[in-house]
Amino acid sequence: MNVLISEGNAATAKRLKLGFLGVGWIGRHRMKAILESGVAKAVAIADPSADMAREAAALAPDAMIVSDLDALLDLELDGIVIATPSAAHAEQSIRALGAGFAVFCQKPLGRTASEVGAVVDASRTADRLLGVDLSYRHTQGMQQIRQLIRSNALGKIFAADLTFHNAFGPDKPWFYDKHQSGGGCVIDLGVHLVDLALWCLDFPSVTNVTSGLRAGGKRLENKGQVEDFAAATLTLAGGEIIRLTCSWRLNAGCDAEIGADFFGTEGGASFRNVDGSFYDFTAVRMSGTSRETLAIPPDDWGGRAAVDWARKLAGGQRYDPASENFIAVAEAIDGIYGAGM
Repeated sequence: MNVLISEGNAATAKRLKLGFLGVGWIGRHRMKAILESGVAKAVAIADPSADMAREAAALAPDAMIVSDLDALLDLELDGIVIATPSAAHAEQSIRALGAGFAVFCQKPLGRTASEVGAVVDASRTADRLLGVDLSYRHTQGMQQIRQLIRSNALGKIFAADLTFHNAFGPDKPWFYDKHQSGGGCVIDLGVHLVDLALWCLDFPSVTNVTSGLRAGGKRLENKGQVEDFAAATLTLAGGEIIRLTCSWRLNAGCDAEIGADFFGTEGGASFRNVDGSFYDFTAVRMSGTSRETLAIPPDDWGGRAAVDWARKLAGGQRYDPASENFIAVAEAIDGIYGAGM
């Protein structure tokens, strides 16, 4: 494996050699962030769309365009970045890990906790680094809020409200096919909310889940339907009550509503998008009726999860036991779906 010794001598150290599988908008964005970090170079690009592959190749003119995952696995690479439709994530990640490559994968890592567990098992067995693009962890606002919670500056957290409403909804048909997507807005957007709540609280176990799932304003009629609205309550082992709401195509009056509020015995903290933006966020600390600003835009956070994975890989990190937490998030999502049907 090519090892980056430190950021200080990045100019003389060898860079990681990466392959990129799936280079639609999100895949290209993560690719661009990694390449601009200087940690890695793109050796090869694979996408079924020739147009997408060509657009990605413009970011890395020396990279080969290859046909598929099989072709990537035949190359000498340090890792593979996966940004394909959700149904393929688990299988592709397991194959890459089993072949000795580190993996950074788009969320969800799998459609079920069973699939996610199989990927984590493959990472452990192969002793290769696994990363998942749970990108909101890397916003300045959520980093500040987690630090407050972990230092007990807010006292004991007893409740949290988290929201993600996308007033548009996905534009690709596979999102609406449960076999391909694993579900609707919960697994697409709610995965971020579940992850943020559990990550901030150091992943306590979930003891109870209640939920309501809707499609077109009505309860789901069959298990093959995907939801466009969901509300769920998770009760955690420490008694914390976590309320989650997410949706596609809600009449929200703006592009998106995204937020995470945490309430403790000594204070609270709030993370909010600005003017319906998907990208700009503020964070504040709350005490009684007063508020203290923690973070404001701009904050170029979108590619940080990918760069963080690449830097860990360049530093020689292999299997990360924290990968087990991906299973906890997936189990909570399974619980939301199980309680809502």
